[in-house]
This record gives sequence, structure tokens and C-alpha cells, in this order.
Amino acid sequence: MTDITVNSTVRDIKTIGMVSTVHGMSHFYQLTLPPLLPVLKVAFGVSYTDLGLLMSAFYICSGLAQTPAGFLVDRLGARTVLMGGLALYGIGIALVGTVPQFWMLLPCAGIAGIGNSVFHPADYSVLTANVTPGRMARAYSAHALSGNMGWVLAPMTVLGLTGVIGWQHALQVVGLFGVALAVWLALFGGLLDENTGRARHARGGTTPARALLTLPILMCFAYFIVVSVAGTAIQTFLPATLHNFHGVSLDFAGTVLTFYVVGVAGGIITGGIIADRKIRPDLIIAVSLLGAGTLILLVGLLSLPNSGMLALMTAVGFCSGVSGPSRDLLVRQSSPPGATGKVFGFVYSGFDVGSAITPSILGFFLDRQAMIAVFILPTVGYLLSIFTAVSLGTKRRPTTVVVAPPAEEPAE
Repeated sequence: MTDITVNSTVRDIKTIGMVSTVHGMSHFYQLTLPPLLPVLKVAFGVSYTDLGLLMSAFYICSGLAQTPAGFLVDRLGARTVLMGGLALYGIGIALVGTVPQFWMLLPCAGIAGIGNSVFHPADYSVLTANVTPGRMARAYSAHALSGNMGWVLAPMTVLGLTGVIGWQHALQVVGLFGVALAVWLALFGGLLDENTGRARHARGGTTPARALLTLPILMCFAYFIVVSVAGTAIQTFLPATLHNFHGVSLDFAGTVLTFYVVGVAGGIITGGIIADRKIRPDLIIAVSLLGAGTLILLVGLLSLPNSGMLALMTAVGFCSGVSGPSRDLLVRQSSPPGATGKVFGFVYSGFDVGSAITPSILGFFLDRQAMIAVFILPTVGYLLSIFTAVSLGTKRRPTTVVVAPPAEEPAE
């Protein structure tokens, strides 16, 4: 029994570590361009509306590809899909640093967006099907934490490299690192093939697409749309807005974004501990996001010293992070048996929908000097997220009859 426990622990650690490493890189790439938006605006002579379209192109492609990516994981295996996603992601980011005209950035963003689409369906499918059930909450927390660590490292890395070798070479360097990580998966990612095989066996590959259209799953999808509106507004335009609206330096604005992401990471750890105490996940989400929405609005309305701005934005990140583990529990509880990978792929495409529409909306307001919109929109997004989460908390997992394929239904 002891050997089995030790072996399962080692297997779980390796699986969680490998998946989390790749997930961290995917989030790193999400925050490579936002800190450079003021630089890109000058370099290409474009407006913030144009830059919003660039970010929208990324998330539109990611959102459209994410649900198909969930089905591809079942057919091709997690390692193959993750390798392709990482390679496309890195190539897309590297190309941004090579093209001479702004319109050429749009297909580069699209390539990167398609690469971004594979991670959540592949990651959650592997973790849910193969990590020991008693460690599942910690696996989700480690996965989420790695993503936020990617967010933490991205602004300082990109801005630091930009200061040394220029923004073009900085993007080329970080893009090629993703390609190298894809090669690493090709050489040492056999554990994902093994896990994905067991996952396919457990799921049986029989869950039809109509399982994604139950009311609880659609409410999860809506939750991800509105919560991503809040997060995208902060992550994409906070540095530029703090620089132009509150008059802080661009470097300090990047530091504020880093503190926010560090707060998110701390909130995820705390949220996992709270969620393990069997408190209603929708209640945790409601309290934490109400705090986040209130605090981000105060950052916009108040004239704060630098230390106060750092403290409030860290608290915003912490409150939003606390909701993360409870969010994933709600999705898992709402998923029909045997459909976790497809469901996570589908609902996370809602994240891309919200992320796609937000930059263009905020770009419109920023070009008209309505900077306060960057703080109002997250508040609205968090409040709507509370509504969807509380609605989910009143519903139970859909019955298996909804998702069972006709071939498995008893004959009349």
C-alpha cells in the first residue's frame, strides 16, 4: 500500500509539474504585448482603438479554436496538441517583433491566439482524469498558480528585455523560448501521452456536443465571459491608463500590474484553502468579487500615493484570485460525467469571448480620454459574475441522461 501511495504521489507531482509549466508559459504570453502597447502605439503610429483590435484578433481566434481543441485532445492526445499550441504561440509572438507594418500584426495575433486555445482543454482533461482524487483541489490550485506566475513574470521580463535589446528582439527571444518548450515536450512529455490514454479510456469518447448546451454549462460559459471582461480590462489597459490618467511613470505602471498579479496568486492559494473547508463556492465567489469590484473602482476615483495604489491593486488581485478555485469547482460540479475536458474547453472559450470584445470597447473610450472606463468596466464585470455564480450555486449537476449517447441508452 505504501509503495502504491508513493508511486501515485510521484506520478501526480510529475503530471502536475509538467502541465503547470506549460500553463505558466501560456499565461506569460498573454501579458507579453499589453505592457508594450504604448510602445507599439508610437512605433506604428496607431490609435488605442487599433491596438484594441489587435488584442481582439488574438482572443477571437483563441475563442473560436478552444472548443475544437477540446475534441482534438481526445483524438490526438494532450502532448501532440500542447506541442502544436506552444509552437504556434511562440511563432506568433516572435513574428510580432519582425513585421514592418501594423496590419501585419493582426495575422500574427491570430496565430498566437490559436496557439493559446489548446491549454485549458488539454490541461484540465489530464489533471481531472489522472491526478489522485484526494489531490485534485491542490492540482487545480497549482495549475492556476502557475498561470498567474506567468503573468507575474511577463511584464518585468518583456520590459526588462526591451530596455536592453529593444522591443522587437525582446518579442523574438520570448517567442523562440516557447518553440524550445514545445521541443522539450516532444522529448520528455511521454507522461502526458500515458495520462491522455487513460483519460480517453475513462471518458470512452462518447460524450456528444449537445452535452455542452445544458443550462448549467451555459451559465458557466456566461460567467467566464463577464469575469474575463473585468480581468482583460485590467491586464490590457491598466498600465497605459495609470500612466495617462494618474500621471505615473510607465515603469511604475508596469510594477502596479505585477503587484496585481502577485495578489491574484496569493488569492488563489487562500481560495483553495477556503474552498477545501466545504464552503459554498458561489458564496466565496460573491464575497471575493464584490470586494474586487469595489476596490478597482476606488483606484480609478481616488487620487492615491504610489504606495496606496500598489496596496489597492494588490488587494484587487487577491480578491479576484480567491474566487478562482471555487470557480473551477463550480465548472467541475456542473460537468456531465465523462465530459470534463470538453466542458472546460467550451466554458473557457467564454473567457476568450470576453477578452475579445473588451479591448476594442476600452480602446474606443481611451481614444476619447474617458480613462475612467478602465475602472468602471471591471466593476460591472465582477458584479455580473456574482449573478451567474449564484445562479449556478442553486443548480445541480445535469443528469446523465442528457449526455448519454444513443448507443448506450437501453432499448425499448
